[in-house]
Formats: sequence, C-alpha cells, structure tokens
Amino acid sequence: MKNNKYIKFSILCFVMFSFLTVQAQDTPAIKEVSGQVIDEDSKDELVFTDLVVDGTNISTVTNSDGEFLLKIPVKYLDRKLIITHLGYERKMLNIIDLGEDEKIKLTPSITELATVNIATPPFDARTLVRKTLRNKSTAYNDKNALMTAFYRETIRKRRKNASLSEAVVKIHKQPYSSLSKDHIELIRSRKNTNYNRLDTLALKLQGGPFSNLYTDLVKYPEFIFTDGMIDMYDFNYEASTNINKNLIYVINFKQKPTIKQPMYYGKLYIDANTLALTSANYNLNVRNKELSSRMFVRRKPRRVDVHPTEATYKVKYRTQNGRWHYAYSNIGLTFKVNWKGKLFNSIYTLNSEMAVTDWEIPEIKVAKEREKMLRPTTILTEQTSGFSDPEFWGAYNIIEPEKSIENAIRKIKKQLDKSAKKEES
Repeated sequence: MKNNKYIKFSILCFVMFSFLTVQAQDTPAIKEVSGQVIDEDSKDELVFTDLVVDGTNISTVTNSDGEFLLKIPVKYLDRKLIITHLGYERKMLNIIDLGEDEKIKLTPSITELATVNIATPPFDARTLVRKTLRNKSTAYNDKNALMTAFYRETIRKRRKNASLSEAVVKIHKQPYSSLSKDHIELIRSRKNTNYNRLDTLALKLQGGPFSNLYTDLVKYPEFIFTDGMIDMYDFNYEASTNINKNLIYVINFKQKPTIKQPMYYGKLYIDANTLALTSANYNLNVRNKELSSRMFVRRKPRRVDVHPTEATYKVKYRTQNGRWHYAYSNIGLTFKVNWKGKLFNSIYTLNSEMAVTDWEIPEIKVAKEREKMLRPTTILTEQTSGFSDPEFWGAYNIIEPEKSIENAIRKIKKQLDKSAKKEES
C-alpha cells in the first residue's frame, strides 16, 4: 500500500517559513450575507451545509458551528440562495431579502424507498464502488477548470491554538478523465505561530492545500481505492438517504480482518441516478501505532515517540450543469507526542479544510505564474500582517472561523497592535 504522501509530517526542532507579499486586488461592490443554518426540529447547527448563488458557481459551506459568511456581487442580488444538506430538503431564498445574522432552518426529508428495494440493489456494494470510480469520464467535469478556493489549517496543543494559517488559492483542476495532476496557485496568505505554545517541538505540515486536494477520491483513487487495494476491503449497504430528493446509496467500507497494514474505514455516498460519489467520510485505522506512525512521521528526534491517535477525512462534491466536481474537504489528525524522561505527553491536533468558493471553465488555457505555483511538498507561506487588516480578503469568500479560531485571531491582532505601539514609541 502506498504511503499517504500528501499528509506526511516531519517533527523538527526548527521550522523555517518563507515570506510572500501579494498585492491586493480591486474589490467589486458586494453584499455580505451571514448567519447560521440549523435543523428546523432539533435546532442543532448543520455543519458543512452548501450555500450556492443560483445560476453561478459562487458558494461557501458552513463551519463547525453551522455559521457562514457569503460575499455576493451586487449584480446577483436578484438571484436566489440555494441551501442544501445531506438528508434535508433543499431551501431557496431571495438574496435581496437576506442580510446579517440570518437563521436558516432546514427541514429533514424522509427518503421514500417504496420503489427501491435496498435489500436487492442493482449491484453488490463492491461492484457499485468500482462502477463509481470508473464513471469519472461521464459523471464528472471533463474540462479544465479554474477554481478559487479558501484554505485554512490549524495546529492545536491540546485545546489551545498554536498555529493558524489561511490562504486563497486558485486550483488549476484538470479534467477528471485525464491523468494529469492538478496545480495550485497561491493568491493570498497569512500565518501566525506561537512557538512558546509549541514548546521546542514543531510540527510541519507538508503539502498544505495539496493535502486536501488529494482527498478527491475520484481524481486520486490511488491513495485508497486502486484496483488491487479495493479487494482488500469489505463493502456493505446501509439505509439510503437523499440530497434534494435524489436517492443516495450509502456504502460502508472497512479493511478485511486478515489485512494487518493500516487502511481506511468509513462511508461512501453515491448518487443512484448518475452513480457519482457525492461525498465520503472516512478514517485511517491507527490501531497499529508503529505502522500508522510511519505513514505520517518522516523525521523526528531520537528521544521522541510519536503516533497518530485519530485521522479523519471528509470530501464533498457539488453538481453544476449535470457534472460533478470537487467542492470541499476536511482533514483532522491527532498525534500523541511522548518525550523520553518526561512524565506527561503532549497532544497535537492538526486540522485543515479547503472549500471551492467559485470556479469557471476558461475559454483559453490559463498561463501559470511559476513564482505563485505551489509544489505538493511546499508548506504554506507565512504572512502575519493580514490578521490586523479586516479587509485583507477583500471580495474573496472564506470559511467562517469557529469560535476558538476567532479567539486566536483576536489574540493575534492584539499582539500585532502591541508591537505597533512599541515601534511608534
């Protein structure tokens, strides 16, 4: 089995970051719509809900608190905002009527399975997964696409943020039918790291946005579901669900009991009509500490023992004009770090997420600016000044930060304000 090269970590005593200055772009006239999406009955917040401006590719997703912020050009004020969530009825609202602090309630939908006998599906679960992975040429975007995406990664020591990085990137997405790899262009970025909170041990995330891009199982099946590896898993159906009243097959998968190497387990959500993967939630089996550690840790001090205690992945796709494309992914990794001779261990949690907020099919091949292109092994560049500038992102759509990240950003702003005052005096 191939190592997960897109999520390898190095444990180092020093982390070197490069600096990048990006010129601000002109900001068009926009309307900001913000609020929270909740379950109509339970009032629970709905995480990772899709919000799309009708007739456009402008979109965002809700954060872990169900909150969102969407910047919409004023030329689209006569459009509708479409809100969708797995297992809920789609909702459409007039953008002109929306403002700040909206409370959007979604109604749970009941999947009618009268016409579908889930006990006797058209294929066995393994065959359906194979057909889905081979369906990329017809169900997914078959043209070059230029996607604008927002990326965020955090490192926490126990419950406190130790590092926060954010960026706006352009994804040069290759056709799903092509073997060509995607490219990522850095547009804007900012980062702050509290090395005191990290002590003398720093975790370097290699790949940055590429880590999330490679969770696209349809474009990059080699990380989990190669033809050889697919037979190493057990698959079975569970109760179906729906998106906007479209039937979605739910398939559980896990490695066979005879397989000892760390593999994955989770759920695949497959559209019954197009046989397209609409989303996937999965985890790495980290019960074997030594073998799972090798998949992440490339280098570490001799007197340190490091192993992952949890590795979770989520990927979502969105449909436009009858074709599916990558829309959002989230990676959560938790590591336990034991220093020999120390009584207590350290727990580090690394989380990264990337959301496509707009995209287009360019009429001509887009020229890539080499100095802005990221390598798969490149760490996210550092620029701290953005945290003191509320207009740093301009008209770009971003993922609303959760409460703990908001607090971290406030602290960063205070630190920068104090530094500025010292320099003035």
